Amino acid sequence: MAKAKSVDDYIAGLDGWQSEVVTLVRGIVEGSAPDAAASIKWSQPVFEQNGPFCYVRAFKDHVNFGFWRGAELPDPEGLLQGDGDKMRHIRLSSPDEVESDAFAALVRSAVELNEKKGDPTKG
Repeated sequence: MAKAKSVDDYIAGLDGWQSEVVTLVRGIVEGSAPDAAASIKWSQPVFEQNGPFCYVRAFKDHVNFGFWRGAELPDPEGLLQGDGDKMRHIRLSSPDEVESDAFAALVRSAVELNEKKGDPTKG
């Protein structure tokens, strides 16, 4: 994939189901965090409000929807994967795996944590 300059460019560079998944996730994030800014950082779409709170990144056979403070997020559905001190992600292999309500709740919680604790990249 050529280096994307915007989230739209990033999505345009994806094929089939990956484009659909990233578009769906983007819509959930934008609907749940309307004041968030979206840009390309670290070669992926990153959503920020008082610092980055989530990202979406396409790989060859899946898409990750990740959260900077994922280890701190309430996850009653058990969707988040990872075992580091901070970040967690959801691994998606199909648009059917996008769970709008659960993803929206995670986004809102991630924004709330950034508002309370500040930019996760600064501490």
